[in-house]
Amino acid sequence: MTNVSKRKQYIKGFLNGLPIGVGYLSVSFAFGIFAIANGLTSMEAVLISMSNLTSAGQLAAVPIIAGGGAFVEIIISQLIINLRYALMSISLSQKLHKSVKLFERFLIAFGNTDEIFAVAISNPSDVTSFYMYGLITTPFLGWSLGTLLGAVAGNILPKIITSALGVAIYGMFVAIVVPVIKREKNTALCVASAIVLSCAFKYIKPLSNIPSGFVVIICAVVASMVFALIAPIKTETEVQYNA
Repeated sequence: MTNVSKRKQYIKGFLNGLPIGVGYLSVSFAFGIFAIANGLTSMEAVLISMSNLTSAGQLAAVPIIAGGGAFVEIIISQLIINLRYALMSISLSQKLHKSVKLFERFLIAFGNTDEIFAVAISNPSDVTSFYMYGLITTPFLGWSLGTLLGAVAGNILPKIITSALGVAIYGMFVAIVVPVIKREKNTALCVASAIVLSCAFKYIKPLSNIPSGFVVIICAVVASMVFALIAPIKTETEVQYNA
């Protein structure tokens, strides 16, 4: 790949990542406020965001850190909450271009969030390492900068505003999924089944005791496996062959 191609791929990924980066700015702003409220310093809050790109994992870790919890407590909680990224990385690895090297895959895995995964996996062709670098750049900067701004702001903003900012990341993910489910009825049914399963884990008492990280994995895996068996989405090759 020439330098010109690498630059084009990076710019394409950078532009695709801009909406994610803007959304992350507001969500991480709320995290910065939350971290300061729990006794962390601004530097500690920013370092957490720069070394982790997981809103749920970070929000769960802060009270453990502030309360002087054991390392094993943090490790287990993060493993449970973020285990879904292992599934995403396995899926994304099949989408990466054959030119992507092992070390580059580790770098990409570091920035593989829900939204970045959704954008990359929806790309019609295989994605290159430089496309992924561009796609990750803006979200990483937005997440880190938002945390810094939130940490500086502290508890100045009313609680109702910080609560609203906390759900922004889910709104972004919905915005990414909606165009796909509008085109694919089977995908819409798969999403609906995952929602039903999630509600069952929320409101059925025996199931409600299962940790949220496992709930996400179970809902995603079960819904995906069922619809992969009963209503698989045809690849472009299969569509052309049948036509």
